[in-house]
Amino acid sequence: MRRHTARRTLLAPFLALLLALLAAPPGAAHPGAPPASPAGSPTYAGYLFAYFTGEGTADGEQIRYALSRGNDALHWRELNAGKPVLTSAIGEKGLRDPFVIRSPEGDRFYMIATDLRMYRNSSGSWDEVQRHGSKSIMVWESTDLVHWTDQRLAKVSPDNAGNTWAPEAYWDDELDAYVVFWASKLYADDDPDHTGSTYNKMLYATTEDFRTFSEPKIWNDPGYSVIDSTVVEHDDTYYRYTKDERDPSSGSPCSKFITGEKSTSLTDTSYDFVSDCIGRGAMDRGEGPTVFKSNTEEKWYLFVDEYGGRGYLPFETTDLDSGEWTPSADHQLPASPRHGTVIPVTQAEYDRLLRAYPAGPASVVDGR
Repeated sequence: MRRHTARRTLLAPFLALLLALLAAPPGAAHPGAPPASPAGSPTYAGYLFAYFTGEGTADGEQIRYALSRGNDALHWRELNAGKPVLTSAIGEKGLRDPFVIRSPEGDRFYMIATDLRMYRNSSGSWDEVQRHGSKSIMVWESTDLVHWTDQRLAKVSPDNAGNTWAPEAYWDDELDAYVVFWASKLYADDDPDHTGSTYNKMLYATTEDFRTFSEPKIWNDPGYSVIDSTVVEHDDTYYRYTKDERDPSSGSPCSKFITGEKSTSLTDTSYDFVSDCIGRGAMDRGEGPTVFKSNTEEKWYLFVDEYGGRGYLPFETTDLDSGEWTPSADHQLPASPRHGTVIPVTQAEYDRLLRAYPAGPASVVDGR
C-alpha cells in the first residue's frame, strides 16, 4: 500500500500539468512569452527606445538605446552614456531608422535598419542614394535585447529600386508571417541607370525568419512620394502613420507632415483616411513616426522626428479613430533622437538592460 501511495503522489503533479495543458484555451501564451496579467495582457515594466542621432557626427548613424523611467513613456535615461550599442561593419557601414520587433512567441527579437551612411555624403548625395542606394535591410537577432547576433544584409527590394528606406515589420496572424515594409523609388525597366524621375512608394514583403522574403509588392502609392510608415493594431484594426514626402512647393498644406489611416487588413492597399497634417503647428516638419500603446492606460503615443530641428517630439491620444494627437506637455527624451522604435519590456528585460549598462555617469545618463 505504501508503494502505491508513493506512486500516486509522484504521478499527481504530472497529471495536474497534463490536465492544465489540455484545458488551456487555443492561443494560450507560449512558454517564452511575456508574463500575463489576469486580464490576459502582457505585464510590462517600461520601454526600450532604439534610435540613431543623425548624419552630423561620425557615429550618429549607429544604434543607441534609452530606457524609460519605469512605465513613464515621456522620461528617459540614455544607456551606454549615450554612445552606440550597435555599429555596422558591413554594407554602407551606417545604420539609420532602427526598428525592433518581438516575436509572437515572445522569446526572440529582430532588429532591422536602413543600410545607409550620409555622414559627409559617405554613401553619396541624397539624390544619388535614391537612385543607386542599398536594396537590402540590415538584420540582427536577439533573445535578450542585449546580445545581438548574426548581423546580415537581407535583400528585399526589387532590382529596379533605387533605395530601401526605414524598414519596419508587423506580425500578421492571418498570414502567419511578418509583414516587412519600407520606402523605395522604383525606376522603369528600360531605365537601368535610374536616370529618370520617380517618387517613393511604400512596399512590403512577408517573411517567417527575416532570411527568406516573398517578392515585394506595392503597399501604398497615393500618386506622390510617401515614406516612413509605422503601424499599431487596436480592436482588430491597423492604424498606419506615414510621412507625406511631397515638397512644400507642391501646394499641399500637409507636405512634410504625417498622415493617419486605418484598415482591418494589414496588407490592404487602400487604407481609409483618418487624418493628415499630424504635427503641424507643433513642429516645423516631421518624419519617422513611431507609435506605441501605453503600458498602463488606454493611451497611445506617437513620436515624430522634427528632422533638422529638435529630433523626436511626443504626441498622445486616447482615441485612435479621432485622428487628434496632442503634444505631450512634459517630456525628457534622449539627446537628439532620430527615427527609431519604442517597444515595451518586461521587468526581467528592464533589469537585464540596466545590468548590461549599469547606472552611473559612465553608462546611464538622464535624457535632456
